[in-house]
Amino acid sequence: MTPSAFQTTPLRWVTRCLLLIATLSVSCFSALAGANDELRAKVYDQGLPLKERIDAMQELTGLEPEPDRIYRVCVWDIFGRSGPIYGAAQDQRRKILQYGINVEMVPYTSESVMVEELKSGTCDAALMSGLRARLFNKYTGTLDSIGGFPEREQMRLGLQLMADPRSADRMVSNGYVVMGIAPAGAAHVFVNDRSINTLAKASGKRVVVLDYDPTQAEMISGVGATPVVADIVNAPNMFNTGVVDVLAAPLAAYEVLELHKGLEPDGGIIDLPLTHITMQLIGREEVIPNELAQFVREAFHQGFDDIISRIRMEEDKVPDKWWIEIPPDDRREYDALMQEARLELREQGYYSADMLTLQRKIRCRTDGSRQECTNPVE
Repeated sequence: MTPSAFQTTPLRWVTRCLLLIATLSVSCFSALAGANDELRAKVYDQGLPLKERIDAMQELTGLEPEPDRIYRVCVWDIFGRSGPIYGAAQDQRRKILQYGINVEMVPYTSESVMVEELKSGTCDAALMSGLRARLFNKYTGTLDSIGGFPEREQMRLGLQLMADPRSADRMVSNGYVVMGIAPAGAAHVFVNDRSINTLAKASGKRVVVLDYDPTQAEMISGVGATPVVADIVNAPNMFNTGVVDVLAAPLAAYEVLELHKGLEPDGGIIDLPLTHITMQLIGREEVIPNELAQFVREAFHQGFDDIISRIRMEEDKVPDKWWIEIPPDDRREYDALMQEARLELREQGYYSADMLTLQRKIRCRTDGSRQECTNPVE
């Protein structure tokens, strides 16, 4: 017998909230306009028992399962149906069926195509990179800013704040709602020549830039390098085949993308994270109310350690021989250049000024000796 909502454990309640993203209709969202403020306060009060919060959310939104409807949750995985991200999504689908909810998990190898499907309404929600999520929410999209979170614990604190109900209003923008943010590990610079260990030495080299992000090309040109436009799928292959000399990529992708091919024989990995990146679940606000998304955000954050443990397993597969040590003086130069890039991108409206300020405060909280802590400009 399927357990009733009142019989499930608190952990399963959180899981159910995550799974029930597919059970809302436009009419549920419309009812929010006249919703009771007291109910909404209960939804966001983490001091209340989880069951009481969820009861308030259901009463507020008029949430009722619609078993005859198929809900489409789109998942970006460059390996498609055989990829690890899509596999995890299918595991969630099997849990959803226990509650009589029909959800279709749809894999996309092209993130850009998936994004257009979300915009057109073909997808009710979509899991994408934090860089791409900036198109829907500049505030959370700035989490992946260059140099924003050089340390993993800084990212942990940042995502904790994003899951806090006090950040709920920030999660809605232009008809879309951020339903969850997950860590995706550290991004590093891969080079096919170990002598490219400073930005000055990147002059004249070919560097991959993403096709949907023109600011990357500007930054690369600014250091005298040659930007080579690619999409996120074929960029690793361009590095592996020698078409480009420099690639920024998640460290956890080393084995799965066979990046050793591009590193051999004389390449290496700069031992300085550009930042720690994210994956973000973006939903259509007309389908998923922010009150429901709050539970999903909290569930995402509760899974932080499990996700990080899997990421570490992949990162540990990188042989020590590839690391290129960066002297302390050069590290300070990199910090200054990354700050300069953030400020420029802030002025261009690419980065959220509020998120940059939050990131600076988090960096200074973990390392008060940083120069930016005594002379803040972000």
